[in-house]
Amino acid sequence: MASPRRDAQFKQVLDAADLVVPDGMPLVWLGRRHGHDMRRVYGPELLDTFCANTGNIYRHYFYGGAPGVAEAVAARMKRLYGVRTVGTWSPPYRPLSEDEKLEIECHIRDAKPDIVWVGLSTPKQERWMYEFSSRLGVPVMAGVGAAFDFFAGTVKQAPPWMRENGLEWFFRLTHEPRRLWHRYILLGSEFAWNVALELLGVKRFDGRQENLQTSHTHQDAQRAE
Repeated sequence: MASPRRDAQFKQVLDAADLVVPDGMPLVWLGRRHGHDMRRVYGPELLDTFCANTGNIYRHYFYGGAPGVAEAVAARMKRLYGVRTVGTWSPPYRPLSEDEKLEIECHIRDAKPDIVWVGLSTPKQERWMYEFSSRLGVPVMAGVGAAFDFFAGTVKQAPPWMRENGLEWFFRLTHEPRRLWHRYILLGSEFAWNVALELLGVKRFDGRQENLQTSHTHQDAQRAE
């Protein structure tokens, strides 16, 4: 997973978004500690709630997942809420060629969706939306991470009590250790370390600059978003 503090281009991607929301409970807890009235915006919940409350009002396009996953999500939303799907696409796991990008662009533009749901891993989905936002002419693009896999049944979802208490990372790590160990063990540890530094007043991370609050020497640590 990329970090905006390590990757200036990824920071630009996030800064260009109309809305960036906390998908994990640790970010919610940290935000509340800083005085913000926050709640978790969980990708699967966002997708499901939006479809449940809008029914067939909007035209939906589902982009992401392994072959068959986007179609399964579209079928589920139609069955439950009468959602109108105008297209689906399962991209390869490798970088797209220019010809593939053009093909995807033409397919989505021709479908004329009101909203494109993007179910890729972070930061892949953020980078994809940033690159294609000016090419598609779509009013709304929303990245919902693993929501596609959860709804299609290809990945098991953590039980509610684990999601509500900030333990979803542990559940997912035990089920997909080879894919997620770097995100949750290494980058998660960096994030916890930097939170501790900030809470102890040793260092400040405000998105613009970092100021030492003590005269002690230190090694710069990076925060995992």
